[in-house]
Amino acid sequence: MGFVYLASLLAGIACMLLLDQRFRLFFWRDAGAATIVTVVGVVFLLAWDLAGIGLGIFLRGEGAIATGILIAPELPIEEPVFLLFLVLCTMVLYTGARRILGGSPANPAKSRRGRAQHRERTHSRERENA
Repeated sequence: MGFVYLASLLAGIACMLLLDQRFRLFFWRDAGAATIVTVVGVVFLLAWDLAGIGLGIFLRGEGAIATGILIAPELPIEEPVFLLFLVLCTMVLYTGARRILGGSPANPAKSRRGRAQHRERTHSRERENA
């Protein structure tokens, strides 16, 4: 029973990645940028947690569904996994909402710059063929 929370977090991460892959929202749209955002987000939130732990604000709660494994005083192994899920979920929701609200097209060729680049390629091929 001690791995239920960790397994749930990993399942949630897998589901977010499946949504991301299906709609090309975050990692499947730009893996390099997504990796940077994810690492910076997790490191920032982990530093925030460590500061809270150091100040005595954050304390580890006991739970039957947690592993009980600590990677630092008051910092369970599930916490970085949760922070990864949090960042990933936030970015998938943000990029999905942005796409739905019209701020970011699913297909870069549909954007103004993408259409201009497409026209330029088409015209240059036409000139070569003429």
